[in-house]
Parts: sequence; C-alpha cells; structure tokens
Amino acid sequence: MDLHKAIRSIHDNVVTINGDTQETIIAKDINGDEVSINWTAVNSWTDPDQYKFDRANEYPTIVDQLDDIYHNGIDGWKATIKTTKDKYPKE
Repeated sequence: MDLHKAIRSIHDNVVTINGDTQETIIAKDINGDEVSINWTAVNSWTDPDQYKFDRANEYPTIVDQLDDIYHNGIDGWKATIKTTKDKYPKE
C-alpha cells in the first residue's frame, strides 16, 4: 500500500510527508504543524484505482492482443479482456 497516498486521501490538510513507514512518517500541514495521523483509517484504506493497476499487470501485451484480434476477431479479444475485467472489477 502507498502510505503517502492513503494519508493524503484521508487527511486533506496534509501538505508534506516525510518517512516511509508507520513508525517514521511525519505529516505536516500548510503551517508546518504536525498532523496526527489516523493509522486505523490509513491501514484499512483501499486505493480506489487499485483495480486499474491489477488489470494493467494482467492484460496480455498489445502485440498479443492484436494477434488475438487477428486470429479470433473482436469478439474473441473481448472475451479475453473480459476475463481480466471480471477478475478485477471496478468497485
């Protein structure tokens, strides 16, 4: 999980974050004051874009997709892509 992204998503007043782990992260607001982080919310946060990253890693390469279209037509290609879309749905 991207802790910095989660913190910024939950705490809209955070402008800077230093550190990379829960133990070392210090978040500050526009005035330079330290922001108290709600670690329960941060640790339970789910990236709303995660399905995009999962799909991108699972889709066949463009070359393989074009080959699929050539050999199986658009409907065959759609079936191939649908498998990944169904595995990682938009939430």
